[in-house]
Amino acid sequence: MTSPDLTAAPWGDIPAHAVDAAATHLHEVLATVVEHGPAQRALVVHDCRSDLARALTEGYRRNLPDAVFIDFDTVAAEHVLAAFKGMAAHDLVVLIQSTNFRLEAFRIRVELFKLGLKVIEHVHLSRMPGAQGEHYIESLAYDSAYYRGVGKALKRRIDAASTGVVHSGGETLVFASPFEPAKLNVGDYSGMNNVGGQFPIGEVFTEAQDLEAVNGRVRVHVFGDTSYMVNRPDTPITLVIERGRVVDTVDATPEFARLLEIIRLEEGEVWVRELGFGMNRAFTRERRVNDIGTYERMCGIHLSLGAKHGVYPKPGFKRKDARYHVDIFAVTESVYLDEELVYRDGAWQVGPEA
Repeated sequence: MTSPDLTAAPWGDIPAHAVDAAATHLHEVLATVVEHGPAQRALVVHDCRSDLARALTEGYRRNLPDAVFIDFDTVAAEHVLAAFKGMAAHDLVVLIQSTNFRLEAFRIRVELFKLGLKVIEHVHLSRMPGAQGEHYIESLAYDSAYYRGVGKALKRRIDAASTGVVHSGGETLVFASPFEPAKLNVGDYSGMNNVGGQFPIGEVFTEAQDLEAVNGRVRVHVFGDTSYMVNRPDTPITLVIERGRVVDTVDATPEFARLLEIIRLEEGEVWVRELGFGMNRAFTRERRVNDIGTYERMCGIHLSLGAKHGVYPKPGFKRKDARYHVDIFAVTESVYLDEELVYRDGAWQVGPEA
């Protein structure tokens, strides 16, 4: 394990003004998103392996002066587990991870939720060096009216729609089916069992109730590769989709062809499942980060390839046999739900409703 260079600037390639911005954004996340108050304790478990991890840790130090901070790399796993178990329900745990922390079979976020704790998790930060760290910090900005207002308006339209159409770089993908009840990841946990999750946030997602009612063509500008990193081909790849399955491609790169081959080898065919309405305006087609789980929040449409989607059980899809859920990002000119335009020119066209 490489120790940080203590002679360098405190946050390496992250400028001081970005650390200031992180502190500002995290103040809103703490106050509005997870509603952390003075009556609750806070525990921050972090590492110092990346500039972004150190910058976020500083942002939390400025907001949580009374919190306990633990450098994961300087203590035994038993010390971290004991600290978790010493917290009370509704207290807050923040996880700042350059990769992702391993604690034997302990699934950290799941187990913390079982303890009734609020959780803010930042993962794979080392995948986003330099300017990408600043993009990540920008993605933490929380606009309550936008996320909660537009997000809930999108959910209402998705849940009521009978059809959907994605116009994609001259191609069209048609969802000739109602959608599954949309799920929100917009920083509003009212009525939910758990408070918090992986950050950044900003997504509404669903899938067709009838997966075989998805037909057409879609152009893909980014896909997640086998190492969970963003892969951007020089020319967008066109997928030909029939009855919910990828049956052909145009301009596929060797890496993408290999990905499809892996899915077909294990699952027999390549299903299209998730339809994601990304809302985070810090990420666009041009402004990217390497980590696919972070970039998934990009403002626009993303889909998933593979049979795996545990949120929406479907007849004929056995959880043990569904192995792959690969995010792909559509070149998106516009999106319609029934006859209503909901996305155009890089922005959602629905507003908050009373």
